[in-house]
Formats: sequence, C-alpha cells, structure tokens
Amino acid sequence: MRNEADMAARGAGWSRRATVVALCFLAMVIAYTDRVNIAVAAVAMREELGWSQTTKGLVLSAFYVGYMAFMLPAGWLSQRFGGRRALGVAVIVWSLCTVLTPIAARYSLSALVAVRIAMGIGEAAIFPAILKLYGTWIPPLERTRAVAAMMNGIPVGTVVGFLVSGALLVHFAWPAVMYVFGLVGLLWAMPWFATVRDRPADDPGISKEERVYLAQHVVTESSSGAIPWRALLSSASTWSLIGAQFATTWTLFVLLSWLPSYFRDVQKLSAASAGLFSSLPWVAMALCSLIAAPVSDLLIRRGLSMTRARQLFQCVGLVGSAVLLLAVRDVASANGALAVLCSAAGVLGFTWCGYAPAYIDIAPRHSAIVAAMGTTIGTIPGVIGVAFTGWLVETTGTYAAAFAAPAVISFAGATAFLIFFRAVPLSIGSPGGDGNPR
Repeated sequence: MRNEADMAARGAGWSRRATVVALCFLAMVIAYTDRVNIAVAAVAMREELGWSQTTKGLVLSAFYVGYMAFMLPAGWLSQRFGGRRALGVAVIVWSLCTVLTPIAARYSLSALVAVRIAMGIGEAAIFPAILKLYGTWIPPLERTRAVAAMMNGIPVGTVVGFLVSGALLVHFAWPAVMYVFGLVGLLWAMPWFATVRDRPADDPGISKEERVYLAQHVVTESSSGAIPWRALLSSASTWSLIGAQFATTWTLFVLLSWLPSYFRDVQKLSAASAGLFSSLPWVAMALCSLIAAPVSDLLIRRGLSMTRARQLFQCVGLVGSAVLLLAVRDVASANGALAVLCSAAGVLGFTWCGYAPAYIDIAPRHSAIVAAMGTTIGTIPGVIGVAFTGWLVETTGTYAAAFAAPAVISFAGATAFLIFFRAVPLSIGSPGGDGNPR
C-alpha cells in the first residue's frame, strides 16, 4: 500500500492534488495580503481624505461585518455548488473590491465601507471552500500537511502584504497598493478555473494511477439532501473543535493587531523597527507549522490515532503559546521580547495540525458547513478580542493583561478539546471505512 501511495503521490513528478494544494495556498496568501494592505495604506489614506482615528477604525472593521455575516451562506454555497466555483468566484469578488477601493474612497465614506463589507463577503468563502475541496482530493494520511500548507498562507500573506505594501508606498501613491494586489487575485483565477475540478474523477488532467488511488482512499461522492443540523449541533466534538478555533484565533488576532503597538510603546522601537519586529513572529509561525505537519502525519502512519494526533498538536499549540505569552511581561529587552513572541507564534502554528484538518475528520461530506460555523465564531475575537485588548491596555497601562487574556482562553480551549474531541465521522450518513485511522 505504501508503494502505491508513493507512486500516486509522485506521478510524473508533481501530482494533480499538489496543484490543488498549491493554488489553495496562493489563494490564502492573496486573501491575507488584501486584508493587511489597507492597514498600511490607511496612513496615507487618512492624510489625503482627512479621516479621524474613529473613521479609520470604522473602515478597517467594516471588512469583518461582511466576513462574519456571510460565513454560513458561504459554507452552504461551497456545499451546494462545490469548492471550485465557490473559491474561484470569491477570489474574483474580493479582488475586484480591492481594485475598487481607491475609487470608492474618493467618492464617499459610505461607498468605501460598502466595498469593504463586500470584500469581507468574498473572503468568507475561502476556508469552507478549500476544506470542501480537500475532502474530495486529499487522502486522510496527507490531510494535515495539505491543511497546514493552506493555513501557512496566513503568515506568508501577512508578511508579504506588509512588506510589499510598504515598498509600493515608497514609490507610488496609495491606490497602487490596491491595484497591484487586486490584479494578482484576478490573475490567479485563470489557472484556477483552467486546472481545478471539484472531484478527481472529473479532472481530465489527472493520471490514471492517482485517480485510482484517490478513489480508494478519499470519499469522493458529492453530498446530497438536507444539511444534518441536529447531528452537527449536538456533537461534543463539533463544539470542542469550534472552541479550539476560537481560542486559536483570539491569540492570532491579538498578535496581528497589537504587536506593532507593543514594540513601539513598551520596547520603544522606531516605527520602522516595530514593523520589522512585528513581521518576524509570522515567519516563525510559518516555519514551525511546516515542521509540525509532516511530523503529525508521520506519527499517524506509525500508529498514533487521529484523535490523539489532533489533540496533541492543538493542545501543545494553545498551552505552549499561552505560557510564552505570560512570560512576555518578565522580558526587559526588545530582542528578548522578540524571541519569546516568535516562539509563541511558532508554537501557535502547531494548532493548524489540530483543529484545521479536524473539520474534515468529523464531517467528510459536510466540512464546509462545520468549518463555516467554526470560522463564524472564530472571527468574533477579530471584533471583540481586539477591542477588549485595547481596553485592557488603556485600563491597566501595561500589556501584561492583554497577553494574559488570550492565555486564559487558550488553556480553556485546550482543556475542552482534550476532553471532548474525537476524530470520528459524525453519524450523518458518511461511511466509517474511509481509510482514516482513529
């Protein structure tokens, strides 16, 4: 079986499912460059358009209104029409919104807010659409690496977005930032629709060996009938999984939003140095997740149950990052703080081998819906958590409580995941014999 798997994975040097994973990774990179580029451009936009800080905050937060509101509909659309169309149309929509941002901003504030909301609606489909595709393309023993590769688009896109946006602003006016990144997304759509299909059986470019292998190891049938809401909502695994994602994204959003301010206010770095220091933890996150993913798959191949593997990496990621965030308050130097925060972000990347692939584990045919539920709740920290962190910093005068809050939530999320999560398909009509060791 292993020789067959190796042959199918290699193919002619590059398997068809590797193309799917690579394009999904690029889609995630594009999504996060488009999320953060306005944070860089907003400095120049505020000067040109005469914004107050409140107006700037309104514009930046408008994205999450559309993102949260459309998450469940995006999951349903991915389930109904397939991940290929859902993701392809989504990238086109949010890329067009990125291109339209300068026009809307110069027309009126209301137009800009509407475009930002529409951009959030477009990006809402990315996670459920990709998981829907992975459910039909990726064998269980490759699932962790595929999902981790996709999730690595978050730190890579964040770093690329910050650095490239800054470079563009040095040489061009701020609208160039939006035009360049929007064009990249539109160009991505061409190879996506040309090469990707929802199922291996429908792909004319896949090799015969890979098609046979995937037919034997992956659930390829399309889901049909009503969504089994009762089974999904009554499962302890579902809610422990959603809680794990909530805990992970709380830390993620706090780091994304407050690291530059921490290095500027506490460590007294210049704006340029604070930006550089703030980007390095994301590099550490990408590197650590790249190491953790093959280790997770190797452990599963060697007999560790899927449940224990997901619990191990999720809990190490949450508890490890929590301990390191609590240690930040005792660090005096900027370099010491950078080392601790890089370690915290790096360990947090382990969670991408935990909750992220687990959506497919528990609902192979309905992963888009369950992922949409989890991401809806997991986006709440982007609104409440970021604002709550600001209140804590202002109230206490330090960042100690700001880092303690995600630590407490991480401990709670890890505990619930360890107790209640099981990587077993829910009783919603999916066959148990999908080749997935539990």
